[in-house]
Amino acid sequence: VQLQASGGGSVQAGGSLRLSCVASGIPSDSYTMAWFRQAPGKEREFVAALFRRAGTPFYADSVKGRFTISRDNAKNAAYLQMNSLKPEDTAIYYCAAEDSLILSSIRTPWAYDYWGQGTQVTVSS
Repeated sequence: VQLQASGGGSVQAGGSLRLSCVASGIPSDSYTMAWFRQAPGKEREFVAALFRRAGTPFYADSVKGRFTISRDNAKNAAYLQMNSLKPEDTAIYYCAAEDSLILSSIRTPWAYDYWGQGTQVTVSS
């Protein structure tokens, strides 16, 4: 199983970025796909997730209304569209996948078995 994250970069506050996560070795439509982020000196935190099969989206309060998670089953990929970016969104963003995750654990990093390598997002003021 491999998750390949890409799309990070440096933008000014108010800008947009779109992150991609391509999965190989798993059928992404039967897995919960999620994005987490980790800023320097801070714990990894939940950003957004699409629950397996049903595709119900979940968001952290800090990104609700600004970020949108989606998936393309034909490409075995998940995406994170990030708009109205703020300096506090600066972090390394990781995609994650899990097939047996229960809904109550969707925001919990250690509930996910599969992780991508991370992509840096830097937002300047």
